[in-house]
Amino acid sequence: MRPIVNLLFALFFVLIGPDRAVAAEPDPYAPDRQALIKLFREIEASINAQDVNRMLAQMHPQATVTWLNGEVSRGHAEIKAYYDRMLRGERRTLDRYLTTAKLGASAHFFGNGEVAVADGTMEDEFFPVARGPFRLSSNWTSTSAKIDGKWQVVSMHLSSNVFTNSLIAEAKAAIWYAAAGAGFAGLLLGGLLGRLWRRR
Repeated sequence: MRPIVNLLFALFFVLIGPDRAVAAEPDPYAPDRQALIKLFREIEASINAQDVNRMLAQMHPQATVTWLNGEVSRGHAEIKAYYDRMLRGERRTLDRYLTTAKLGASAHFFGNGEVAVADGTMEDEFFPVARGPFRLSSNWTSTSAKIDGKWQVVSMHLSSNVFTNSLIAEAKAAIWYAAAGAGFAGLLLGGLLGRLWRRR
């Protein structure tokens, strides 16, 4: 009887595949995953609405954020101060900042399911005050905690490739254009000087 049972079990895995067999097991964190996705979507929406208070409502009062420029803000007051400095007032750096965020792998849960770590990617569009808009692909990692039954972000880290991105490509292009312009100007000047010398 056992060989028959083993054969049926093997056929079961061949027909539905191991992934579907594992997926058939209930996910104990399914409600928490849905709550986290809702939280992340709310943060994304608040960024695109330029509403820092709406974003802070999804974060723990002692949350830490590491921004794309490497600055670190600790707590609501510092996060809001950074946002206001970058996007508000006469000395602001940006007029607007838009993002489209995607979740990478499923969140991992720790500490009896009270802490979740997730990561993903963002396609950002910046509208600086001093120049034209530009796009940047970046990554995010977030740690959230379930406090008093509610999920809140306690840490957020944003990063981008410092070696290959749209700004570096733009800078390289500018260098090539400048070099080509300087070379052309040098040839033109040399030609003029040569002509003047021949006339003498």
